Amino acid sequence: MDSETHRNKCAACYRQYNKVEHLVEHMRVSFHSVHEPKCDVCQKQCRSYESLREHLIGPLPKVECARVFSVRGCNLCLKLLDSSSALRSHRAACQFSCTATGIISRMSRLNLQAGSYIDNGQMSGSRVVALGCKMVGGGSDGSLNLCARVCLVGEDENIIFHAYVKPQLPVTNYRYESTGMRLEHLRDAVPIKQAQRRIQDILCNGEPIWKVRSKGSKARILVGHGLEHDLNCLGVEYPSILLRDTAKYPPLMKTSKLSNSLKYLTQTYLGYEIQNGIQDPYEDCVAALRLYMRMQYPGHPRDYASGCNDASARNNYPAWRQRELERMTPEALLDLSGSDYYCWCLDSYN
Repeated sequence: MDSETHRNKCAACYRQYNKVEHLVEHMRVSFHSVHEPKCDVCQKQCRSYESLREHLIGPLPKVECARVFSVRGCNLCLKLLDSSSALRSHRAACQFSCTATGIISRMSRLNLQAGSYIDNGQMSGSRVVALGCKMVGGGSDGSLNLCARVCLVGEDENIIFHAYVKPQLPVTNYRYESTGMRLEHLRDAVPIKQAQRRIQDILCNGEPIWKVRSKGSKARILVGHGLEHDLNCLGVEYPSILLRDTAKYPPLMKTSKLSNSLKYLTQTYLGYEIQNGIQDPYEDCVAALRLYMRMQYPGHPRDYASGCNDASARNNYPAWRQRELERMTPEALLDLSGSDYYCWCLDSYN
């Protein structure tokens, strides 16, 4: 019985089943792949980094893995180093600073004047751009989100575009405690239609929107946190295939499949705090960009077939193959599996 159970053990997450048909069904719905976060001690694959964190340093961790990780593991990227001395050197590079490195970016640390406007879109050759917005309130109770400040940052963490934006609807709550904005900031602000056109032009990199959706487009990848909400508030359309949202990327989500806050992700995986007091959209841009870069180089094989979120690659366990599948080893079943999300490591292919 024990040997049969061991044979029916998932080669990725190590769950065990009494019957082989249950293992096949598990593989059919789990979408395991090399793109999942993996414990460097026992090689178990986890659905998310949150799940891996619980496995290594959570309230009830795997005892042996926790013991090894406590000596040689990085609590930010969750990688295991060869020695404790190697870990000390690694941490110096893995720990980010909240201070931005770009020259132009330092301008955003100043108390920007009302109606301030920075546009360096033509200067940047960035293939990746991060978007951050801050909302004021509209409507009778001030609960309607209206975009009043927008920032675009390039891969070098320099500002490409920054502006206070004048909403089309009246502002009834400036939400000063978190936005730092007052009436004077929006009095001479950029009309939202003008901001829309400029942002669209920067994202599309000079190409018409219809061409952006085609293969080989020069359009930029857009990174952010809660991008769908920000783009809706801005009134900007952009293809979903070019969006990299840290709020919806499965490896960065909670084990409950809900989104983590950008504040939590930054503190947990980058090692510094943001959004204390008055919030800066530039700070949000840089945090999302750094998370994206970290996820783009996670250390696993860049296998395109299993990580491209192709429906055909995820349908390798059809019912008509059931008898054949039940004769396969767990390792062979895992080789057939493909991810149900697009892995950001594949962006380095392009």
